[in-house]
Amino acid sequence: MNSHAEALRLINDLLDDFSNPGFVWQVVALCVCLGAALLFSRWWRSGHQETRGRLRDAGARLVFPFTGMLLAGLAIVTLKQAMPVNLLRLVMPLLGSMALVRGVVFVLRQAFPHAQWLTTWERVIATLVWCWLALHITDLLPFVIDALEDISFTVGQQRLNLWVILRGIVTVFLTVIVALWGAGIIENRLMRVSSLDNNLRIVGVRVAKAVLTVLAILVSLSLAGIDMTALSVFTGALGVGLGFGLQKIANNYVSGFIILLERSIRIGNIVQVGNDSGVVTQITTRYTVLQHPGGSEFIVPNETLISSTVQNQTYTDKRLRLATTVGVAYDCDLPEAMRLMAECARAQPRVMTEPAPRVSILQFADSAINLELGFWIEDPENGKGNVVSDINLAIWQRFRDNGISIPFPQREVRLLNPSGA
Repeated sequence: MNSHAEALRLINDLLDDFSNPGFVWQVVALCVCLGAALLFSRWWRSGHQETRGRLRDAGARLVFPFTGMLLAGLAIVTLKQAMPVNLLRLVMPLLGSMALVRGVVFVLRQAFPHAQWLTTWERVIATLVWCWLALHITDLLPFVIDALEDISFTVGQQRLNLWVILRGIVTVFLTVIVALWGAGIIENRLMRVSSLDNNLRIVGVRVAKAVLTVLAILVSLSLAGIDMTALSVFTGALGVGLGFGLQKIANNYVSGFIILLERSIRIGNIVQVGNDSGVVTQITTRYTVLQHPGGSEFIVPNETLISSTVQNQTYTDKRLRLATTVGVAYDCDLPEAMRLMAECARAQPRVMTEPAPRVSILQFADSAINLELGFWIEDPENGKGNVVSDINLAIWQRFRDNGISIPFPQREVRLLNPSGA
């Protein structure tokens, strides 16, 4: 009560100063202090453009209000003997509240470095909080609260007003911020546990964020004085929506948690789902991203990965067997051709030496003997077609140098009655 009375007395004194000719000099002194603080803050920022880190960011936010407070304090000490300085005294706590708000926002930026929404809404949040503190300091806050409480309406069986709604929004915002901060701490701890599988760590982080966020919203609404039973109708409607309109989305989210928990598909696996294939680059709670060697990316719903057959070429072993088929003439040296094909595969750096490349007779076809060259690679994420192409080119060159022909289909036509009789 003493602080409110003092603030009210300060405002009354300030109103009395309007009739005093010295009030103009108070305004001039205030403009000089704020202008000098603004120039100093700009000079400080320009002189620390090359500096990066938390010190530069903190200084860029706090140098103006702190400099303004210092200059206003010096003006009060200098001018109080010559004229009233109530305006300067009122500005001091306002600048202090500005420094406090900017400091809190800076701490939030450090706690949530990847929160894009905080960067976007930083000025809005800082302005609203500063205005709130200004109303509190000037003792105008009770009048604003009374005006907000006069605007009321009924929702179900509960009567609400703008003050309750505004208080609920602020409470929800603060509690969710605390919940996300706690989830960030849990995420940092889980990501450092190297003995825990990466998928399990991701599941733990997402479950922690979801649980803490829901608890924060429920607790904040209760603290704001909103009866939770008034949300029963909304909860029932949400359940019906999830059961019908949001069924596919809910299935995708559940399927995403199943994939992460079962670890049947992991980041880095090479999978094929229908006609889509590629390397798994991202697994979210709703979809999985497959990157094709050609650069295309496929966004596959998690429900598809659960309900259909998935070919995971690197599920338990990254090694992958590839094969190429070549036809040789019947009159060639067959063992020599098989030896040359195996040497072409062994000469490729991506082909594994164990298991060794092996050539087998696949089929005695009409025009050629089909030979299959099978070999293994251990880096399928780098592509399969390029290594097969290199081996095919090497086989063609070795066959040409050693006189081994690759026949093409031929047809022999006989005329049974050449004279036409």
